[in-house]
Amino acid sequence: MQFIDKAKIYIEAGKGGDGTVAFRREAHVPKGGPAGGDGGKGGSVIFEATTSLSTLLDLKYKRVYKARAGGNGMPKKMHGADAGDCVIKVPVGTQITEAETGKIMADLTEDKQHVVLAKGGRGGRGNARFATSRNPAPQICERGEPGEKFDVVCELKLLADVGLVGFPSVGKSTLLSVVSRARPEIADYHFTTIVPNLGVVQVKDGRSFVMADLPGLIEGASQGKGLGHQFLRHIERCRVIVHVIDMGAVDGRDPYEDYCTINEELGQYQYRLLERPQIVVANKIDEEGAEENLKRFKEKVGDDVKVYPISAIIHEGVDQVLYAVADALENAPKFDQEEIQENTVVYTMKEEEAPFVVHNLGNGQWNITGKKIERLVSMTSLVSDDAIKRLSIKMRNMGIDEALRQAGAQDGDIVSILDFEFEFYD
Repeated sequence: MQFIDKAKIYIEAGKGGDGTVAFRREAHVPKGGPAGGDGGKGGSVIFEATTSLSTLLDLKYKRVYKARAGGNGMPKKMHGADAGDCVIKVPVGTQITEAETGKIMADLTEDKQHVVLAKGGRGGRGNARFATSRNPAPQICERGEPGEKFDVVCELKLLADVGLVGFPSVGKSTLLSVVSRARPEIADYHFTTIVPNLGVVQVKDGRSFVMADLPGLIEGASQGKGLGHQFLRHIERCRVIVHVIDMGAVDGRDPYEDYCTINEELGQYQYRLLERPQIVVANKIDEEGAEENLKRFKEKVGDDVKVYPISAIIHEGVDQVLYAVADALENAPKFDQEEIQENTVVYTMKEEEAPFVVHNLGNGQWNITGKKIERLVSMTSLVSDDAIKRLSIKMRNMGIDEALRQAGAQDGDIVSILDFEFEFYD
């Protein structure tokens, strides 16, 4: 199956159902009064994490998700039906950000964890809600509130305890296939592994952990070179890093330079990757010249770095590595991204958005924008004089008349708000 770890989709919650204008009509009940029911609530868009998925493949082929609208209100004060929610299932480890701002909206790290991202609109009120002693038979009702809609970016970051890193063709896939039942593709060319592979490792003393074989890194990966960002993203949740180095020095490479280059890329990437426990594995120790390369490598890294020489292909020295990894995991802290992300905070103070903004389009044309005024207009049912009168009073109380006057609007100018147009008179 194709591995997809990033997808951009459009989500739109359902609008609320419209309220209705109706009156009680029943034999022997004169002047029955208003009986218009309220509209139902629109459906929300909910993301739910599940262990039954391992890729964002579904989001690649279906990029638009819309929840249903609520049912309209009915006579006899009957409430419209609430719409069902649109549930989008994603793999555990999916992080969701708003496409426009880049703000993290959700991070789903547990099975069946869910979050409401786009909230459905509330239903409009029927005319029974507007009855007063001064107006006992109102002809006013509300339309349903529009649902939230925006683009989101879903990123899958694998939930593995241990991550294998290193240059291409150093033996990471071979090591994973030896210590687990995972069967990644293995060949003698660079970038054989182009998608991460997961395997459950069982240590002989009974301990177990999840290990991820990640595609090979190259110099400049932290800046995105060689698809670096796509590969490094999966290391973010790993608690222990196993750094695999080719002691056979294939293609004339220097093991120590490879070691320094990979660590430099890890250090330049975000999320404090170098602060995590790192197990250094010297692979292909059975090849010609590997012993001399290992000796020079140990002299350069010093006694502070313990090096585990192995030959993954013949299973030599593998058990010592697994014991070391299991021991490191027992003491390794969990790196919570919310603690290290600057743009992820618990409490934020948002500046209050202006209720409206007046735009002069020229030639006597004016346009008014703003979430509050647009919501008011979209929920007003402009089919009766009472509703238009109520809207004009609310706009005057918001200060729109005064703002247009100060901006230089003249009698007869055309003012538009969404699809609603009217003539301005001082």
